[in-house]
Amino acid sequence: MTQAATLVTSSAGSASRAWLRALESTASMAKNPGRLLSTVIAEVASGCGDAPALLSDRETFTFSELVERSSRYTRWALQQGIQKGEAVALLMTSRPEYFACWLGITAVGGVVALLNTNLSGASLAHCIDAARPRLVIVAGEFREPLLSALPGADTDPAVWIHGADDSRFPRIDSHLAELPSTKLAEEEAPAVGLDDPALYIYTSGTTGLPKAARVSHGRILQWCFWFAAMLGIERDDRMYDCLPMYHSVGGVLAPGAALVAGASAAIRESFSARQFWADVVRWDCSMFQYIGEFCRYLLHASPGPYDRNHRVRVACGNGMSPDVWEPFKDRFQIPAIFEFYASSEGGLSLFNAEGKPGSIGRVPPYLMHRLAPALVRFDPETQLPYRNAQGFCVSCGPSEAGEALARVPGDASPSGSRYEGYTDAEASEKKLLRSVFQTGDLWVRTGDLMRRDEKGFFYYVDRVGDTFRWKGENVSTTEVAETLRRFPGVQHAVVYGVKVPGADGRIGMAALTFDAEPDLPRLREYMAASLASYARPAFLRLREGCDVTETFKYSKVELVSQGYNPEQIRDALYFDNPETQTLHTLDLPLYQRIQAGSIRF
Repeated sequence: MTQAATLVTSSAGSASRAWLRALESTASMAKNPGRLLSTVIAEVASGCGDAPALLSDRETFTFSELVERSSRYTRWALQQGIQKGEAVALLMTSRPEYFACWLGITAVGGVVALLNTNLSGASLAHCIDAARPRLVIVAGEFREPLLSALPGADTDPAVWIHGADDSRFPRIDSHLAELPSTKLAEEEAPAVGLDDPALYIYTSGTTGLPKAARVSHGRILQWCFWFAAMLGIERDDRMYDCLPMYHSVGGVLAPGAALVAGASAAIRESFSARQFWADVVRWDCSMFQYIGEFCRYLLHASPGPYDRNHRVRVACGNGMSPDVWEPFKDRFQIPAIFEFYASSEGGLSLFNAEGKPGSIGRVPPYLMHRLAPALVRFDPETQLPYRNAQGFCVSCGPSEAGEALARVPGDASPSGSRYEGYTDAEASEKKLLRSVFQTGDLWVRTGDLMRRDEKGFFYYVDRVGDTFRWKGENVSTTEVAETLRRFPGVQHAVVYGVKVPGADGRIGMAALTFDAEPDLPRLREYMAASLASYARPAFLRLREGCDVTETFKYSKVELVSQGYNPEQIRDALYFDNPETQTLHTLDLPLYQRIQAGSIRF
């Protein structure tokens, strides 16, 4: 193992060195405001142009080829008259061409909106309108979803198609072949700096319409340098990236951190638990990026010949549950897990450089004044931070859960560390909180509940809106789900609150997936022993599988809307009857008794 490979360990000394490397790697950014990610990659190419940069089953680019390909997109953008700040939407599958496309267009001031390839119709039209692009680049396989969306959009962009012939649209890949691949002369290139917008990346979650987050060149460069330094990436490293490239982690962070260090990234179009380790070995990867419940799927997959036969030294990502952490490391012999927390719209980042299981990070004492979030008490009734009699927010004590807030720095703050918000000014304003601890101060709401232990480690608790109130107590769906997943045989647990007639607040319900026939009496005993009475799910829904978003977060929208109504649900339903202290099959007569208020909770 190289010296760089030992940087991400549980050693506090190694973690401190990783922080210092990250700070050093970004310290010179302010002195070079015109040095963009495209500039850095060109610099790397000048020293190792023949080295592999981006690999996939569709195409592979060396560093020189990546620079040349992105330069063609740069010239195309100028040819189309794209002005600084104008948007170009991109609808394409994950592949090296994707990265080259946005890298080239943003180099001359265009802002590339990374459209979700799973959308169509009204939802895709909403995302197009959020960016208001003048042009759209669409891969041939996504032309029908795009055409289904355009009639419902207020925006009317010109369409260029990639990889397919269509008489209605010009073909961009054919056009690019006719353009020079050489670097622009200084007088050809418009002035673009770190403070200028580069990408619109859409928020993803379990509820609500996506919002287009603004991402500047400065934040892109900071992400890439910071993670390359934190992970100790060297030229012989290779990142495995099977996450959607229309999100910040899969499309910017994972490939970008590898490239700025002169390393490479192997890109797969979509995640496959069955093919994951075979791909890692085939592409000789030493790192991989995860998100959400990604690692749980791998942990539940059948054993394979490559589970430990690989050279992976670090897994990097966010959303690894505490109950997955150690079993995942042990089964697949992963030396280090690097968990982090970050928001696409800016404001807050946390890094667990020590490898503390379950933690999303800790801020070194010398950076507390710059990077540490404030945790404030949250009121689930109002869905707002609690205010005291003086009108100010109240800080949480050790291990007390509260909403994480990030201070909004002044205009003189370094590029890449500012809150950049959304294309929607109203949505941007809703994230801001004023007069939090003193009159006039300004903070950004993360919408996430966290707690911090006495050693300064932060832990994710729940998403605002997922936490609900029952019998005067706050219930964290995440913490209840983690408890349920520790019961033998539970593969997936999704917890949410549902309304029952005649009661204030919401009561708990859990959708569970088992790997075999569950022992329900034993499950009830476990819940009674492991969970407070107010946190114990009253309703259970047993499913054969679970729905997740494209970023491997559990989707709750349909579950919440169906509630515990047996007329809307084909899955087995059970009710934890407080009168009999047993789990009963929830059939229509029992449901009607609950609805009539005949059962007291």
